[in-house]
Amino acid sequence: MYEEPKKRFAPFIVYLIIFHTAWAGWAYLIYPRVKALGEATLLYALVNISIRLLVWVLPVFLYLRYVDHAEPIEYLKLKRYWKRGVLIGLALTGINFLLSLARFGVPNPNTQPITWNSILGTSLLIGLVEEIPYRGFIFQKFQERLGFWIANLISSLLFLGIHLPGWISLQMLRAGTMVFVFIFGVLMVIVFRCSKSLWSVIVTHSLNDFLSFVVFRI
Repeated sequence: MYEEPKKRFAPFIVYLIIFHTAWAGWAYLIYPRVKALGEATLLYALVNISIRLLVWVLPVFLYLRYVDHAEPIEYLKLKRYWKRGVLIGLALTGINFLLSLARFGVPNPNTQPITWNSILGTSLLIGLVEEIPYRGFIFQKFQERLGFWIANLISSLLFLGIHLPGWISLQMLRAGTMVFVFIFGVLMVIVFRCSKSLWSVIVTHSLNDFLSFVVFRI
C-alpha cells in the first residue's frame, strides 16, 4: 500500500516562483526566436513540445522524487484507475463534441490552418504537459494544506496565470478566454477528484483542445 510521505511546503513555493518566472521568460525572450523556425513546420512543433516537457513536466517528477521522496507515478495518480480515467475522459469528450456540434455546426473539412503544432503541441499532448503540473502536482500540494476548494481555486488561478505571458506577447489576451480557462481549470480539478485518475483530465483536456483547434478551429 502506498503511504504518502510528509512533505515540506516552502520548497513547493520556491518551485512555483521559479516555474512561473521561467515560463514568463520563455514567452517574452525565447519564444519569438523559436517562431522563426516556422510555426507550420515539424521542427517548430518538436522544439515547442521538448521545451514544454523540460519546463513543465520534468521538474515535477524530479521534485516528487528528490524533495518529497514520493513515487511520482503513484502521487500523480497515473497508475491506478487508469482505465476508468480514460473512459471518463472519452465520455466527456463525446459530450463536448455534441455540444460543439450543436453550437458551431458541422466542421469545415478545409485543412489549411492545421499544422504539426496544432495537432501535437497544442492538442494531443497538451493534456499531458499541463495536467501533470497543475492538477496532478500543484492542486494536490495545495490540497494537502488548504483543503479541496481553496486548493482548486488557487491552482486554477495559477493555471490561468501561466497562460497570461503568452497571450500578452501574442496580443491574444481576451477577457472571455481568461474566464473560460479559469472555469476549465476548476472543472478539471472536479473531474480529477471524482475519477481519482489524472488520465481522466489528460484525455479530456487534450481532446478538448483537439476539437477546438483542429476539428472546429474555434
